[in-house]
Amino acid sequence: MSLITGQKAPEFTLQNSEGEKVSLSNLTEGKKAVLLFFPLAFSSVCTDEMCKTRDNMKLFNSLNANVAGISVDSFFTLKEFKKANNLNFQLLSDFNKDVSEQYNAIYDDFFGMKGVSKRAAFVVDQEGVLIYKEILDEAGKMPDFNKIREALS
Repeated sequence: MSLITGQKAPEFTLQNSEGEKVSLSNLTEGKKAVLLFFPLAFSSVCTDEMCKTRDNMKLFNSLNANVAGISVDSFFTLKEFKKANNLNFQLLSDFNKDVSEQYNAIYDDFFGMKGVSKRAAFVVDQEGVLIYKEILDEAGKMPDFNKIREALS
C-alpha cells in the first residue's frame, strides 16, 4: 500500500536508543513529527545526515517539531551512534523492519543486505496526518531539508 499525503500516517511503537518505547502518537503530541529513515548507523552519508539534523535542531524546535531518526540497527548500536555523534534527538530501532515496510522505505537488497531502510523523510502533523513524504532510492542522496522546513511552516 502506498502512503499518500493527506492520509493518516501508520502508527508505530519502536525502541529508542535507551531501550524505551516511543510511538508516533508520542512524537506528534502537540507537535509535528519529522521521521528520518536512514540505512545504517556509522555509514558516511547517514552520519552526515544525522549530524546535519543535529546542527539544525534549533530550527526544528522553532517550528514546533519532534525529530526521530529511524533505522534497522539495534537500539544498542543506535545508542553508540547517538553518543559518538552527540545527537540531540531520538533514534529509533526498527530492527524487525515493520515500520520501514509500512512506510514503503525499505530496500529489498542493499549491497547484499536484505531489508535495510531507505533514506526517506516524512512529516506528520499533530493529528497524525502525513503532510510530506520523500523516499530516496539512491542512498547517497540527502532528503530535501528545505522542503521539510516548508512542510513544517
